[in-house]
Amino acid sequence: MNVEQVREFNTEKSIKETLNKNASMEAFHTKAHFWGRLTIWTVIALTLFLPIYLSFGLGYHPGWTVILNALAAYAGVVAVVWVLEPIMYFPILGVSGTYISFLTGNISNMCLPSAAAAQNAIGAEPGTEKGELTATLGIGAASLVNKLILIPIIIGGSVVIANIPQQLEGIFPLVLPAIFGAVLIQFAMKKPTYGVIALIIGLGVNLISMPIYLRSLICIVLVVLICIQLEKMKEKKQTL
Repeated sequence: MNVEQVREFNTEKSIKETLNKNASMEAFHTKAHFWGRLTIWTVIALTLFLPIYLSFGLGYHPGWTVILNALAAYAGVVAVVWVLEPIMYFPILGVSGTYISFLTGNISNMCLPSAAAAQNAIGAEPGTEKGELTATLGIGAASLVNKLILIPIIIGGSVVIANIPQQLEGIFPLVLPAIFGAVLIQFAMKKPTYGVIALIIGLGVNLISMPIYLRSLICIVLVVLICIQLEKMKEKKQTL
């Protein structure tokens, strides 16, 4: 076998491996979509069952006016998040991780940090196939541990809450900002300039008087646009 034949053989082997890998990932995504949609729609149906039963089965329906007014008030604050969160979290969570995260909840304070920590531990880049599988395993493990801890806490929750010192109760509102700060630093270490830009914009937007539901959207849009422009400037400098 000459050099050309060896190269052709290696090229064919590489192509076959790539095709097999893509086919495996496509099959994985197909199953993820099937089970993800099935479980989420099942949970939606179960969630709606109780209010429907209370309203029409037991006759406790409060009237559509009350329901629509409450929905409008709630949507006015968080409706943008319904569209923003799936787009914002998807690059880190991936297809399967997104389904699990939105099914179990606690995305920002459990699923997202778990996925980011797992990816960082093995050096997997977000948005890659390796990153998605890593995020899925990390989220799955975190969700399992969360449920194992929550079950006894829920059962004996009243006892635990009654015995929590007042000093610790003041710490609870700081937990979520601390988690977001840790995630920011973790990603900012890879791109320090972008981390500083995100921090400055985040502080600036929160100091300006505006509706709460617009703050996250404006922060994300501004950071993404600025970072894209910086990348374009770097490419232009490299080509000169």
